[in-house]
Amino acid sequence: MISRDTIEEIRNRLDIVDVISDFVSLKKSGQNYKALSPFSNEKTPSFFVVPAKGIFKDFSSGKGGDAITFVMEHEKLSYAEALRYLAKRYGIEIKEDRQSAESEAIQSEREGLYILMNFAKDYYRKQLTGSEEGMSVGLSYFRERGFHDRTIDKFELGYALDGWENFSNEAIAKGYNRELLEKTGLVVKKEDGSTYDRFRGRVIFPVHNITGKVIAFGARMLGKEKNQPKYINSPETDIYHKSDVLYGLYQGKNAIRQQEVCYLVEGYTDVISLHQADVQNVVASSGTALTENQIKLIRRFTENITVLFDGDAAGIKAALRGIDMILRGGLNVRVILFPDGEDPDSYSRKVGTTEFQKFLKEHTQDFVSFKAGLYAKEAASDPIKKAESIREIVTSIAQIPDPVKRSVYIQETSAQLKISEAVLLSELNKILIQERKKTEKEKFRDQDEPPFPVEPIQEQALVKLDAQGMVERQERETIRLLLNFANKSVEDNALTDFFSRELDDVSFSHPVYKLIYEEFKKGIRAGTVPDSHYFLQQGNEAVKQAVTDLITPRYDTSKHWSDKYKIFFPKEEEMVNELALSNVLRLKFRVVQKMMEDNLVKVKQAETGGTWEELEAALVAQTGLKEAEQELAKMLGIVIAR
Repeated sequence: MISRDTIEEIRNRLDIVDVISDFVSLKKSGQNYKALSPFSNEKTPSFFVVPAKGIFKDFSSGKGGDAITFVMEHEKLSYAEALRYLAKRYGIEIKEDRQSAESEAIQSEREGLYILMNFAKDYYRKQLTGSEEGMSVGLSYFRERGFHDRTIDKFELGYALDGWENFSNEAIAKGYNRELLEKTGLVVKKEDGSTYDRFRGRVIFPVHNITGKVIAFGARMLGKEKNQPKYINSPETDIYHKSDVLYGLYQGKNAIRQQEVCYLVEGYTDVISLHQADVQNVVASSGTALTENQIKLIRRFTENITVLFDGDAAGIKAALRGIDMILRGGLNVRVILFPDGEDPDSYSRKVGTTEFQKFLKEHTQDFVSFKAGLYAKEAASDPIKKAESIREIVTSIAQIPDPVKRSVYIQETSAQLKISEAVLLSELNKILIQERKKTEKEKFRDQDEPPFPVEPIQEQALVKLDAQGMVERQERETIRLLLNFANKSVEDNALTDFFSRELDDVSFSHPVYKLIYEEFKKGIRAGTVPDSHYFLQQGNEAVKQAVTDLITPRYDTSKHWSDKYKIFFPKEEEMVNELALSNVLRLKFRVVQKMMEDNLVKVKQAETGGTWEELEAALVAQTGLKEAEQELAKMLGIVIAR
């Protein structure tokens, strides 16, 4: 168990903006920060970070909490795992109340997979520089590629010895079992039950997740052995899903955020060579086709992608499909095409760092210019092929979800290809209509019953007042005011004292709000009124979620209204007195309405099967409640039916 002192030190040291910025590209918004949600696919930012209160709130998914909660949600970690991650990030020594043996340290199979993958990474690194074979074969290969020692260390490159069981024998000798080895994919089990190492006689490229944990490996063959693939990769496991991972993102995420652009390449060595050329904002899809999840991953850090294409026609045509997918994801796409026969790795080594960086700046072009130039070579003087190429470009533009961006690209295409905007817009609309029809057909196909014929609209009865919902909304407002303004003065008393006195006869009905209110009442009696941080640290998950919702300001008035236009808005902290008085009256008003609704049930029961005394008592109670409702309505300025 991690000691309480260690937990407190972690909480005191961490900065929520600093922590979340490792995973999401935050933008300043008043006193707070906002971003696109990392938990859902959205186009308008609804993810907010409030540094003053140390919390985040994601309005699209409903998730919220402190920095520890964010790491737990984002990385799917337990509370203890999240604390260990943050302790490592801030250089805090973990102190435990009870020291466990190594075998007990593997608290779950998932954690066991991470531990074994880290062991494998260290083993392969050791073989690269500590074995004769590793140095003569693996290290020599990296030296030929021009990789420096610091680069090899940065990407934790290694070497797998050329033997069937070198790694597995070492792992078993260190206490790891064969079943776990098989689950990581490091060891392959044959039909007869025997096993062998997956990686043999190859240089090793560890694949890291966004927090830096090794989750998989890529391995390159160095010889010319027939019937062997050039690269082999780890299979998918509980901790590795290749469609959700980008090679180099862990090493490049800060540079991507700072440069506000991400270079997309194909392979491991492309990423590493660019780093050596001092271009660190680069990732690779690791030889697999680009996926929607990988695009979403990039979008957390930037909305700008520059795709680097090798100078061969086959690779270019295959990568063009990726451009359309990126456009569909709402990102801005630019393209760099290398000379024939060159790729980012070879060209960076050929021309050197300075010339390579200059080449990137001078040869970046938007995807319309790139596609137009590409198809122009093929079409030449063939009008049919030229028409097809124009249609291809418009099809790509149709993938862009933002209509304003689509319009700009249509204008650009019109100017470059000297074709009327009206013609291009007509073609664009045809494509968009076809796509919409296709989407609707698929939607109807997925429905259990056909949408037609349409049933006639039936007359609907008047919607009954949701008295209970109204009560809970006012209870929510009471708790919101307490969490944000507990110590503000109302009628010469603190807000907590005012509510405690005025709501003494009110019992909260919502279980979470009731629990929070009871804690406030206990604090008043003890002289230590709790604040939002108390509930975020001590409350259960439901309490933490509710508190996060109630203390997160989603909107902030621009200072230009007052500075520039001399339009002033009163701030909530200046209106606490009015808000508190109004809330007390409204809560009592709603409680009385709920009591009237419940009492009407008693009246009906007494009318149908009760005694005269029961009916009389219920009617007297209803009259009294009605009078109370009228009195409260008068104080609130509400007109209600008599």
